Amino acid sequence: MKKATIYTGSGDDGSTSLTHGTRVPKDHPRVEAYGTIDELNACIGLLCAALPAEQHPFIERIENNLLTIGCAIADEKNGSTAIDELETAALEQAIDALEASLPPMHKFILPGNDEAAARANMCRTVCRRAERRLVTLQRECPTAPRAAAYINRLSDYFFLLQRQLAEGVEKKWEKPCM
Repeated sequence: MKKATIYTGSGDDGSTSLTHGTRVPKDHPRVEAYGTIDELNACIGLLCAALPAEQHPFIERIENNLLTIGCAIADEKNGSTAIDELETAALEQAIDALEASLPPMHKFILPGNDEAAARANMCRTVCRRAERRLVTLQRECPTAPRAAAYINRLSDYFFLLQRQLAEGVEKKWEKPCM
């Protein structure tokens, strides 16, 4: 019996396969988009490890949604909507609850001050990059139309989660923006 291996060698030429077997360069906008979403999911896993157990179910829901979006992006034939609008609405509810629990913000916040807050901020920045990659892809070939709204809300969620995790001890940027 032949032992299965993770390597195939088929990508050694700089190409990879999409869901239905179409070969594309590894830097194709579709691969960049789902690859950045995969990176975001890895960052979220690191964040989850620093969160209390009661927050894990919602974070795992986000992780599952990101895998669903990534699969839709990798599927060059389906053009799936990928994500149910109810998932974006759930994020909006979580954002509203976080925002209501936080004091108003009058200055930019510097990252850090708390490890979990810094991890949430890293998730926010990778999420913003994923959104940029998705916008680039959608300009070339419309795919997963509801995904953009979900990813946009997700970065807002991570920003507010960062603020909550900092527990009011936020480092503020003291210079004006202009």
